[in-house]
Amino acid sequence: MEKSTTANEAILQAVNTVLQKISCRPLIGIVLGSGLGDYAERLENVSVFPLHEFAGFPVPTVHLGRLCVGTIHRTAVAVLQGRLHYYEGHAIEQTIMPIRLLAALGVKKLILTNASGGIADELAAGELMLITDHLSLFVPNPLRGPNDDSWGPRFPDMTEVYDVRIRALALQAAADKDLRLHQGIYAQLSGPSFETPAEIRMLRTLGVDAVGMSTASEAIVARHAGLQVCGISLISNRAAGLSGQAITVEEVRETAAQAASRFATLVDSLVQKLVQETP
Repeated sequence: MEKSTTANEAILQAVNTVLQKISCRPLIGIVLGSGLGDYAERLENVSVFPLHEFAGFPVPTVHLGRLCVGTIHRTAVAVLQGRLHYYEGHAIEQTIMPIRLLAALGVKKLILTNASGGIADELAAGELMLITDHLSLFVPNPLRGPNDDSWGPRFPDMTEVYDVRIRALALQAAADKDLRLHQGIYAQLSGPSFETPAEIRMLRTLGVDAVGMSTASEAIVARHAGLQVCGISLISNRAAGLSGQAITVEEVRETAAQAASRFATLVDSLVQKLVQETP
């Protein structure tokens, strides 16, 4: 039996499990990156599903890996506390199973978040960046292998991965809350090692503003399934060679904790605007 078939069966079983415990299908989805998982606590009437309890799903080794379905502003929302990473040893096709689960549950608008390294001069630790486009040349494409037409076309267009309308709403949300929100291009590398200064110089030459170890592959799969996507990066550190200091996971987590309140305010304001636009 092919991997894609096994993954699809696992997703279908997970959908059935979730639907038995929730009263309304979520139309908005949010993926919470490193250090940003506390936003899920804003959900009301929440049902929690650890991903590893879904048969056929990989076991997360870094993040909590939980699907939380509840309501925000009286609207059903599905929140992934953490994600699956390619560097954990999962196949790239496995890392995007939670995104396909969201799509199968009915999510139409998806907010992807991450902690990333700042490359652009204005992106100091603690800044927020709205993703306008990405480079995913450094990890396998998650759509490789036989295409399942029930998810999307064999050759999906990626001209506009990050929805222009939602990006405009995100900028309005930031302005409403007097938050500074930069815009830039994000690159996903494989990890788990942080990038070298030479790699950062290469990325800067290619026009990249921030770099991390997730998100782009998820955005590809979400667009393949027809979802409208928004990406927000919390700059957790200056990228290698730009600060004169070594990069540590502790630094990433500390910065995320310090910026958690501003991040939550931005996401919550954006969700409110998405709710107003959702029929």
